[in-house]
Parts: sequence; C-alpha cells; structure tokens
Amino acid sequence: MVLAGVRQHKVVAGLEFYLDEMPGETRAVVTQNGEVHSLYIERDTDRFENRLGTQLVGRVARVEPGLKAAFIDTGAGEPFGFMSLPKAVHLTEGQKVRVQVSAEIRESKGPALKYLGEGQGDARILSAGPGVTQILRELAGSEEIITGLKAVEMSLHAEEEARSTSVIRSDVGLDLAIQRTRALIAADIDYAPLPGRDSRKGRDAVNRFGLNEVARQLRLKHWGGIVAIDLAGVAFQGDSIVNLAKAVFSGWNGVAIGPLSRFGLLQVSVPWSHTPLDERLAHRDTVLLDSVRRLHHALLSDRATPVYELVCGAESAKRLAPLVAALGPRARLSADGPAGAFTIKQG
Repeated sequence: MVLAGVRQHKVVAGLEFYLDEMPGETRAVVTQNGEVHSLYIERDTDRFENRLGTQLVGRVARVEPGLKAAFIDTGAGEPFGFMSLPKAVHLTEGQKVRVQVSAEIRESKGPALKYLGEGQGDARILSAGPGVTQILRELAGSEEIITGLKAVEMSLHAEEEARSTSVIRSDVGLDLAIQRTRALIAADIDYAPLPGRDSRKGRDAVNRFGLNEVARQLRLKHWGGIVAIDLAGVAFQGDSIVNLAKAVFSGWNGVAIGPLSRFGLLQVSVPWSHTPLDERLAHRDTVLLDSVRRLHHALLSDRATPVYELVCGAESAKRLAPLVAALGPRARLSADGPAGAFTIKQG
C-alpha cells in the first residue's frame, strides 16, 4: 500500500524506525545506516484541513481566470487553498467542490489542492490524510518501531540535523552547503582534496556522494521547488552527471532533472509535499514543546528520581500545565522562573 502524498523511498537494508510520542507533539524518524533519513512532526494544534492527503469539501472563494486557478475555503480560514483548474472545469464563486490536499501550507501560502469533482453541503473533511504514526507504520511494515528513551534521543538528533545547513565529510572530501531562499534551494558541493588521491577521481566521488547527500537533505527538511546544485568541476561530464542525478532521484515522484550548464550547475525540480521543517521548527510553540520533551527525556532516562520539575514563567506555565500533567505524577511544573526561560530540575 502507498499512502497518498507521502514521499516514498525504496525498501533497503539498514533502515530503523522511531516513534517519539509525547503530550502536544508526535515525531516519526527513519534512519538508514545510522543517518537520519526522514523526520515527520505532528502537533495537536495542527488542522486536518491542511494535512497532506486529506480529502474534503470546500467552497470556491475566488476564481482567477488569468492563472486558470481558484482559491478554495476549506474551513480552516485564510490563507485559502490554491487549486489549478483542469481544462474542462469551470467554477464560479460560492460553488462547492471536492478536493484533496496535494501540498501542505508553507510561508504565507495555503495548501495546494487537487480537484476531485463537484461537492455538496458545508465545507467539511471527508477523510483525513495520514498522521505521522500511520506514515511510520506504513513505511516500517513488519519492522520494529522503536519507542521510549531511544526514540526521544533520536528525534532530538534528527531536529539538530534538520536545522543544519552544512555537511562535512572529511573521509570523502565533501564540503556541502545547502540553503533555502525565497526563490529556490541552493546547494554547493565543494571538494577538499585528500592526500594521495587523484583529484579527478576525487571530484567524481564527491559529486556522487554529494548528490546523494543533497537528496537526503531535501527529504529530511521537506524542501521542494527548484534546486540549483553547484557541482565540483564537472563542466565536461554533463551526461554522466545527469544520469547520476536521475539514479539518485529515481524513487521520487514528480522530480525533473534539468541539463548541466557549462558552469557545472545542475537544476532539479522537486514537488512540495509537507510543510518545510524549518518553518515548523521556527513556530513559537517549538520552544514550549522542546521544554516538555526535555522533561520527558529526564523522566525516561532517570526512573529512580521521584520527581522532575519544569520551571518556567507564569505565562508559559498556563500553556504547559496540561502537557506536563499528561506526563504522569513524576512530572511537576513551577511558574517561579523568569519569562522565556525553561529549566529542568530534580524535585
């Protein structure tokens, strides 16, 4: 079975699956040979109307003939969903339609929607897209899903990886920088020569490794759009590099590989799917939830201590109270700390 909207990967050896469940947030992590392969984040405050794969009835809020598209009110408020119109479909304002979320919200843009047909009745969800637990179980199949302390630690490590914008691999001479701009994703593959290695072979190896690493970073960060990859000295190896890129992205739906320029720049088009992780992690709730995760980690890593206490400011305590209470009787909350500060201490 293939989950709607989930970016698939080939089933290969060395995959491990982690489920980090805590009050307020659930994370699913996939690793391959010890490296973070994928990270999915779901929060209790998320709207199902914006979830990838959700099917619903929406109302046409505005038709844009020049764009051959329409903005759809799905019941989640603005920004409304954006839907490109099939050639034979003509909509009017106020009309009800059945749609499916094909890409989640990002920046100030609403979800991208796919037209399924005419709708009836009020705006409502017909079937919700898969949550992260379902995604992980589908990807894992019969493999074990690791929970508890190991899963918490792996999700913290995965978050650190998702925030990083560089990858250094001295064993192969790779220095990779990858950044997201408003217009595109920029990836720069540099070669740091290794002693005793032929420079031509070294650059070829770094480009092979670097393209795989770019794909891993895009998958991990949930980035899409135009990806401009500056390769290491490949101006005269266009066919081999393009073929290599096609092999690297062969398991990805909707990816297009552009030609290699004479300056060694390769362009790849990757469809958007989930909300980018940098936007998820930049949300104001992240700091609050991270404090709960650190408290949860302390409780799991030290079961002998009767009580652990999360100390924070009064305003934060109001929001954190139900989350801390859900961790059980060993978890306590104190509002005696300064505003914006979070401390974990033994009770």
